[in-house]
Amino acid sequence: MLGRSSLPRTGSFRPENLTQNVLAMIGNLCLTFFVIGVLIFTITALTYEPEDPLINPPTKITNFLESTSNPTFKLDNAVVKTGEDFMDPNQTSAFATIINVSDVDYGTSNPECESEVSTPIDCTDPEVFHVMMKAAIEHFKDIHFYRFGKAVRGFNDSSCHMAWRFRPKEGKIAGFYKDYRTFVISRSANCTFNVVGIGDYHSGGNARKKKKNKKPSLEKKQEETNSLPVVGEMVNDSLPVVESEGSFRHGRYLIYTGGGDRCKSMSHYLWSFMCALGEAQYLNRTLVMDLSLCLSSIYTLSNQDEEGKDFRFYFDFEHLKESASVLDKDQFWLDWNKWNQKDGLSLYLVEGFRTTPMKLKLANVKKTLIMRKFGSVEPDNYWYRVCEGETESVVQRPWHLIWKSRRLMDIVSAISSRMNWDFDSVHVVRGEKAKNIELWPNLQSDTSPQALLSTLQHKINNGRTLYIATNEQDTSFFDPLKDKYSTHFLDEYKDLWDGNSEWYSETTKLNKGLPVEFDGYMRVLVDTEVFLRGKKQIETFNDLTRDCKDGVNSCSSAS
Repeated sequence: MLGRSSLPRTGSFRPENLTQNVLAMIGNLCLTFFVIGVLIFTITALTYEPEDPLINPPTKITNFLESTSNPTFKLDNAVVKTGEDFMDPNQTSAFATIINVSDVDYGTSNPECESEVSTPIDCTDPEVFHVMMKAAIEHFKDIHFYRFGKAVRGFNDSSCHMAWRFRPKEGKIAGFYKDYRTFVISRSANCTFNVVGIGDYHSGGNARKKKKNKKPSLEKKQEETNSLPVVGEMVNDSLPVVESEGSFRHGRYLIYTGGGDRCKSMSHYLWSFMCALGEAQYLNRTLVMDLSLCLSSIYTLSNQDEEGKDFRFYFDFEHLKESASVLDKDQFWLDWNKWNQKDGLSLYLVEGFRTTPMKLKLANVKKTLIMRKFGSVEPDNYWYRVCEGETESVVQRPWHLIWKSRRLMDIVSAISSRMNWDFDSVHVVRGEKAKNIELWPNLQSDTSPQALLSTLQHKINNGRTLYIATNEQDTSFFDPLKDKYSTHFLDEYKDLWDGNSEWYSETTKLNKGLPVEFDGYMRVLVDTEVFLRGKKQIETFNDLTRDCKDGVNSCSSAS
């Protein structure tokens, strides 16, 4: 009886129920794990704070400038990355309104218009706007539209102009582009509107938003902004001014003079300039900067150092002046000389780099102007020495304030637009490196047309549009590639910077009426940026050749 009483009285553990019990247990475990997973995901989503892509610590910029992760363009005369390159490509701003074709009513029938078939097109008519918007979305299939501007009258009674902001669908670069085009509109006998033609890139000038040409004031300087660059907008890079004597007298300024940074590479210039800008911000002073640059011979067409280049030719001064407190050196000294005798403005002289920004801040210098004067002995007279040592962890270089010139980036956008933002790209390094078989024994043969065809056939589909960024002077060298690809080169687009171009007109105004040469650095910048907008990007030392970027035995795991 005792043994019988110890047995279970239910049938749940009978052999015939074993399979059912095991399945129920597994089901309960799976449900438990699922609930726990949902809880973990929910908590993570609520507490996760992504890194701000616009405010990168200086170590990230330093690592980029010193890295070989993209060895093809890491040459002495290569284009260095600026602030917009470190933004999140997927970031959108508050003004972005994504347009979806299915959200728009494209009805165009209007029985009352039968007697108005031959009358001028009313570009403000919502039906006209809708049909233009639909035509743009259907025509430009490789871009994402964000916001359309109002349609305005074109150059005649049958055309309208309309602007929009967009980004390429497969774009890896942060920022927005602006295009404005001419739409030729017809009204059919059944009273429907139709778009019968769309003009070229930036052909709709009447839809271009005009900016007021007012002088910026330091007193009304905007707060630092993290907005994305918009390529194609009007650029207002007029010089900032101090509007009154009192404002100038109460201002505090920092200026760097002398030194050996002049006529060095653009990466050297930026490394030093950003140190000066960082110190000015650390000391809460306005940086007095020289807008006149010396372009190194490695970028010039004359192979000589060239003075008198304007900062605004290469960088976005509008963004800089709206985000930081800066003044042009020439304007500053005019104001200084004007008011110094009356107000007794004071100057605090610092020799070289050994007096750190921290010491200046601790000393609480009240003088109107702090002048750092650098000597003639290199490398101790380089500006960037100020930010070395203990200062490196204190004074931050504000890289997010420096963007590339939007005038040059507009050329990049125009070239990409002419290829409908649907192209692949390859960078082919030849020149002197290909001739030096001791350091690059395979480069010449690996970049021959036959070798390129053999390599590219496994990477790029036949018939694709192919942009070739290269230092090869004779582009006919690549003619054999035309059998399989629609090839394009930078010089095909010279009209974008020739004497009749918008770029030429605007830079001439900046240069006091003197024509501006489309120099070597501009060429490299545009060539590089177009390359980076290709859907597939094939690099020389990553993809085309067995050689190392810096020669024999210099390959690293990064390259």
